[in-house]
Amino acid sequence: MIKSESDLPKSEVPAPPAAPEKAPKVRDLSLCPCKSRLPYGECCARFHYGKALPETAEQLMRARYSAYFFGRIDYLVDTTHPDKKTPQTRAGIQALADVARWKFLTILSSSKGQAGDKTGKVEFVAEYYIGMVRHGHHEKSRFRRSRGLWKYVDDKG
Repeated sequence: MIKSESDLPKSEVPAPPAAPEKAPKVRDLSLCPCKSRLPYGECCARFHYGKALPETAEQLMRARYSAYFFGRIDYLVDTTHPDKKTPQTRAGIQALADVARWKFLTILSSSKGQAGDKTGKVEFVAEYYIGMVRHGHHEKSRFRRSRGLWKYVDDKG
């Protein structure tokens, strides 16, 4: 007669229940604001949380847009090329993030900026609101690698 699990042969002892998986956050399941058509958790979140690095200039451009969308100021500062950072960089990014509500990103073109390149350009239009007023920001961004990582240089592409 078996009175407890310790009386069962080892092969018949039930395995302990698996630890419950952490439930994904709604944000991670929602479509990424960069308009990649992927969930944020599979797209820009991996860059924002340091689980992956952008392999192309366009990936960095999209991740930066999503960082503006979510107010991830540290990511925006960290992905600015060191030659372009000034003592005012963070304050300027923060000031824009405090007033702008980003709504839509359209990538118009990109050149170079692939895994084997050292420089790249991405042309885009980003739509945002300040208060009730809609704005469009058209930019030709330049990107350059720094210590092997893609960084935003400027809008002079």
